[in-house]
Amino acid sequence: MEHPENNAEYAGLQVNAGVEQPSIVNPYLKNFRKKRQRLFTPGEYVEGILKGDVSMLSQAVTLVESVLPEHQTIAQEVIEKCLPHSGRSVRVGISGVPGAGKSTSIDVLGTHLLENYGGKLAVLAIDPSSEKTKGSILGDKTRMERLAVHPRSFIRPSPTAGSLGGVARKTRESIILCEAAGYNNIFVETVGVGQSETACHSMVDFFLLIQLSGTGDELQGIKRGIMEIADGIVINKADGDNVDRAHLAATQFQNALHLFPMPESGVLPKVLCYSGFYELGIDEVLKMIFDYIDQVKRNGYFQHRRNEQSKYWMYETINERLKNSFYHNPEIRQLIQPTEQDVLDGQVSSFIAANRLLDKYFHLLKN
Repeated sequence: MEHPENNAEYAGLQVNAGVEQPSIVNPYLKNFRKKRQRLFTPGEYVEGILKGDVSMLSQAVTLVESVLPEHQTIAQEVIEKCLPHSGRSVRVGISGVPGAGKSTSIDVLGTHLLENYGGKLAVLAIDPSSEKTKGSILGDKTRMERLAVHPRSFIRPSPTAGSLGGVARKTRESIILCEAAGYNNIFVETVGVGQSETACHSMVDFFLLIQLSGTGDELQGIKRGIMEIADGIVINKADGDNVDRAHLAATQFQNALHLFPMPESGVLPKVLCYSGFYELGIDEVLKMIFDYIDQVKRNGYFQHRRNEQSKYWMYETINERLKNSFYHNPEIRQLIQPTEQDVLDGQVSSFIAANRLLDKYFHLLKN
């Protein structure tokens, strides 16, 4: 295209044609395309895990979380071979209402633990998935700045993907892999809503409940029944003008604990105040955890609790396997939609419809 500015009448003014606009696609992008990782044999995964190879451990946990049958076959074999090398860790579950400071507390507690007690730490964080998009942020590492770069820590967030029970089972299996890799301290962070606490309690040795003061949640914490499964309660953000309110809340929780019967462990839960942000009272919280572990090991409850947890997860696995078998049966899958429509049309009740599907399923099993 000619520019009129280049005519003789505009002497001294010249406009160049310019350069061709580059493509909006980065031409070097193809060089950065990640090659598809190959699957190793179960023996190679186990060998890498026992050596403490973080990359191999991460890939093995990915297999555990996968829903592909071929991945599950390898994962179960890896878990079985790692099982004799597991069980030698302290498992701590950490829960609390959203915003209570769980991730910040884990970062501070974990850092102090590694610096003062030694060993290695694995953090398994269950991240809630969106009900609409089914996606998860998986951003816990951003709130665990020091642990994320610590050479003796391993942080692994896992999405719930709408199935809390399934994630809880996979988290328990991930604990086995982490223990086999030499991590003698395991932190399990829950979503902090309802059923997740019970699932977390069924896989840890110490269940820590983080609460806040001045939020009107003191009575709610008592009503929810979560205090019945807590082995220790801590009031976070006990700093600045909030110190008095935190100690008042601690007194209220401690008084409430006396209303419950003595826990099966024989150890009455303690209530402490601390500040995760300002790192106040951190050593006291860690001392509470390890004092509890020492006491339950002496009175035999530690091994009893682990045995009960193993039994619990055996039955949970049976229930999940039966449920999957039912829903993946080809004939049942064809009947579910019409039966559901009959319920919506009011032709049959929900209970009768369910019994019809189950009767059909049992009939198929017999044949």
